[in-house]
Amino acid sequence: MAKGADKKELGGDRLVSKNRRAFFDYEVSDTLEAGLVLSGSEVRALRVQGCDLSDAWVDIQRGEAWVKGMAVPVLPHAAFGHEEKRNRKLLLHKEQIETLRGATEREGMTLIVTKCYFKNNHAKLEVALARGKKKHDKRQSIRERDATREAAQAMRRGRR
Repeated sequence: MAKGADKKELGGDRLVSKNRRAFFDYEVSDTLEAGLVLSGSEVRALRVQGCDLSDAWVDIQRGEAWVKGMAVPVLPHAAFGHEEKRNRKLLLHKEQIETLRGATEREGMTLIVTKCYFKNNHAKLEVALARGKKKHDKRQSIRERDATREAAQAMRRGRR
């Protein structure tokens, strides 16, 4: 085992970035794992600095899935840089792409990116089918979150 490395970094999953805002803005239904086509400098930037998924979404064009709006920062010392917000191709089976395309066209759902991680040294994205929440749905989410927080605080006070 390498010095200073744990099992998660060597062969298992290592979370790079998570889109926490997605679960507040959208009702997430189904998720699936997709591979990601990257250049060398992008992989290094993901490992070192991570990425921004807050504006990331998936578009299907001519039978291929593309992630758009995902920001991978450029390393200042990289010999060959890359564009920070370029479109990146997703690696999915044709059946998966057709299923996603059908859901977005028929049911009016959106494809969003919820997580970016490394699995066995391959960059992966978690793509989710989602429907946008209305303003009153967001208020309900805030109320539920506040209620659970208050209940947890009351339980902690009761134990003392």
